[in-house]
Amino acid sequence: MKCPHCLDAFHHREDTTLLRNDIEGYYAIYTVTCPACSKLIVSFGSAAVSHDKRGNIAFYRYETKVLVRPKASVRPPAPPEVPQDLSQDYHEACLVLPDSAQASAALSRRCLQSLLRDHAKVKPSDLAREIQEVLDSGKLPSYIADALDAIRNIGNFAAHPIKSTATGAIHKVEPGEAEWTLEVLETLFDFYFIQPAILAKRRAALDAKLVDAGKPPMKKC
Repeated sequence: MKCPHCLDAFHHREDTTLLRNDIEGYYAIYTVTCPACSKLIVSFGSAAVSHDKRGNIAFYRYETKVLVRPKASVRPPAPPEVPQDLSQDYHEACLVLPDSAQASAALSRRCLQSLLRDHAKVKPSDLAREIQEVLDSGKLPSYIADALDAIRNIGNFAAHPIKSTATGAIHKVEPGEAEWTLEVLETLFDFYFIQPAILAKRRAALDAKLVDAGKPPMKKC
């Protein structure tokens, strides 16, 4: 398995503690310590149980498991190029999504507003107007602009304007709204941070080759 703490892969044998049962079956706690980071990994799940002729438990094995420690995200972390404040909000939005789509959407909206203000340089206003400003700028590719505009439509901002004025507040969300906002954030991360970093590295490599060849580096736009 791969350790969810340090991501090191190792062969393991879990310790299983069988818990009580109910009308749906038996439950168990599964634990193992990572040999690389020495941190405990804990899972909870259902267990398949067989009994002997006397009714005693003779054998059991797990059927389903859910990671309990550490709390795991359903999505990959933001790339290292993404600023820490945005990365933290995005991570927390991913982390709480399985438990509360409303909380996830609130964190995502706050993250989106910070990105638009600090990196798209929109004039601070409510989120709906800030989205419109960056769309009107024409700086986004059409596929990103369409995806960003859909946040207002999916979230039904017209009917629930408080979503755009109190971005960090918990409000009822439409089906798929929390997931879509995370998808759009990932696309914006790629546009504003990842692709520029890749191009900067390629430019630096090309400049180094030009200098080695006795030619001037590329002119900055």
